[in-house]
Amino acid sequence: MQHSQSDKSMLIIVPAYNEAGQIVQVINNIRTHVPHADIVVVNDGSKDDTLERARQTGVAVLNLPYNLGIGGAVQTGYRYALSGGYDMAVQIDGDGQHDPAELYKLMQALSQNGADMAVGSRFLDKQGYQSTRTRLIGIRFLSILVSRLTGRKATDTTSGFRLCGRRAIALFADHYPTDYPEVEAIILLHKHGLRFVECPVSMRPRLCGQSSITALKSVYYMIKVTLAILLLQSRGSRAEGPA
Repeated sequence: MQHSQSDKSMLIIVPAYNEAGQIVQVINNIRTHVPHADIVVVNDGSKDDTLERARQTGVAVLNLPYNLGIGGAVQTGYRYALSGGYDMAVQIDGDGQHDPAELYKLMQALSQNGADMAVGSRFLDKQGYQSTRTRLIGIRFLSILVSRLTGRKATDTTSGFRLCGRRAIALFADHYPTDYPEVEAIILLHKHGLRFVECPVSMRPRLCGQSSITALKSVYYMIKVTLAILLLQSRGSRAEGPA
């Protein structure tokens, strides 16, 4: 990956909850592939040694005193990005599923399409880890729904591998969904007149540990998010985007 001076205006946000087993490897992997970017780990009230291990790497660490959930952790990262004046902010999960070596694909997609947010989709080229069968059903349903509501093709609405420009950073620092936020964030972006684009990436299984989202929670997730985005979509016309 070729690095430019613009990388110095990039912040990589790593939300982490009980990721002590892989957080150091995740950070080292980011440093290897994106050495000029700044990194902030948002420790979301972890009960294990995530906080201590992240601090030992020397990156910036924001410690939430109790678990806010992924939405609260990510918004904390965006607020940090906004206050720091970053041009770009990247979400990379703390479980090791996202490959920072593919960040250049998101950067190219954002630049070439004039979009405000680029989302890494594992389904465009169907390479790498594709998730479980139960989750795939929910992901496909939500992707069809989001595509219809926004008028733009969406294939991987639950992907947490995302790159945002300044306008999206400002929006998400001020407003960000709390519970299961990825899908709602796309609708929120659209409602404020901002654009997203997808690009193909390859994702990996978790480096270690297990996801907290069970098959039953996947069903709950699909129902809850569907209701939430329909409610969000029904709230009047688009608002003006951030300045």
